[in-house]
Formats: sequence, structure tokens, C-alpha cells
Amino acid sequence: MDHRIARPVRALLTALALPALAAAPATPAGVCKGTIYLTFDTGSQSQAELIADTLKRHHIKATFFLANEKTVRGDYSLDPSWSGYWKARVAEGHAFGSHTFDHDVLAGEKDGQFRVKPGFGASAGKLRSLTPDQYCDEIKRVDRRFVELTGAHLDPLWRAPAGRTSPRTVAAAKACGYAHVGWAPAGFSGDELSSTAYPNPVLLQKSLRDLRSGDIFVAHMGIWSRKEAWAPANLELLISGLEQKGFCFATLREHPDYSSLFKPR
Repeated sequence: MDHRIARPVRALLTALALPALAAAPATPAGVCKGTIYLTFDTGSQSQAELIADTLKRHHIKATFFLANEKTVRGDYSLDPSWSGYWKARVAEGHAFGSHTFDHDVLAGEKDGQFRVKPGFGASAGKLRSLTPDQYCDEIKRVDRRFVELTGAHLDPLWRAPAGRTSPRTVAAAKACGYAHVGWAPAGFSGDELSSTAYPNPVLLQKSLRDLRSGDIFVAHMGIWSRKEAWAPANLELLISGLEQKGFCFATLREHPDYSSLFKPR
């Protein structure tokens, strides 16, 4: 780590009542005591550049799950205006999955169809019914757009918005080539929660204390509702703290539950 960053990071870790971690020497290069899988879902995109810069500085590959969400720039995260951003992440070797095109949150099932509430698109905020094939197409729409933006396909992975699935939605997605990815209980960043009730230092302490090797961690690329954004305060400290504990990082292409989906690269 850059010494200009290391000193304030260690100071903040000490201030967060993690003195043993703050004083611990970094694990020697190339030696891993375990692996953490960082994943990021699209959101307001207010933290998109910070996330990319932080991962690049630490030489970390992560997995991104994409939906076409409204951003702080007034556009949408899969608009052509984001082509350069996603192309750069492809070139860096990150992995990518679908988060459904319109961020379709599962609300239930009725008459063999899935009841969903899209966050965006023509039916935003309204319940609509999708057949299994239509639900699968909402997953695949992201891949089609990603190819238009970057020339690359998504990986065969998807994450249900809000993490809401049913056995039938998971089966429908599997039938069209996508495996569902959730997250570990310890891997919930809490960045969607109230920053008054769940301040950033509390969330950071929980993550550093509870994350274990093999855990999938989830955060967003910006949350509209959280007053004190998670990423600027916590991402650097989380990565540095986990590195000091001896953890390495990888994409879901290397995760034992999903690696069989990928051909050797």
C-alpha cells in the first residue's frame, strides 16, 4: 500500500478499537490466509469512480452485478455514456453478472408467473407479471446491452434485486444459463441501512470482525437513501484491514461454488 495511505488507514483502524489489527504487519506478498469475494451492485453510481480507483490501487479484481439504474449524473448505468467506464473494468479483468435490466424485485408468484416490481423502466414502481421465459429475458437483456457497450458478454451469473428469489426464479434463470449469487451473512455491507442507526464505523467493525475465507461481500455503487455514504468512509479501510489479516481477493470466477461454470481462460 502507498505509505501516504497506509498511515491514516492504520490510525483510523486504531481509532475504531482494532489496535491488534492496526499494529499487525501485512501478510507477505503472495501468501494468503483466505480469500474474500468482493461484489458490487449498481445503484446511483455516485461511488463508481471511487470503487474503481480503490480496486485498481490495491490490484483487486471484483465482480459487478449490473442493472439499468438511474445515476447521479441524470442518465442510467447502462446508457452509452457509461460505455467507457464498463470497458475499462473489462480491461482490468473484473467479472460481471446480471442484476436484471429494470431491477425487478420479486414480490411473489401467481398463476405460474412471477410478480415483480421494477425499480426502473416503463413499469417502474408498478407490479407486473412475468412468465419464466420473460423473467429470464430480463436477466439476459443486461448481457445484450453489455455487449453493445463493451463488446464483452456477462459471466453466467445473476443476482436477484434485494436478494429476493424463489426456487422457481432460480430454476428459470438456471434454465437459460445463469447461476444465482447471493452473499454471506457476514458479507452484507449494510450500505442500504440508515446511517444514523448503522453508522459507518459500526458496519466496518462488523465486517472486519466477522468476514471469513470464502465469504461473498456485497456493497452498492451508491445508495440514494443513505445520508452518510458507505464507500468513501469504509471501502479503503475494509480492504486494508482484510489485507492486514492475510486475506486475498478474487472474482466469482474463482469461487468454488461457481468456478465450474467457466472455461479455462
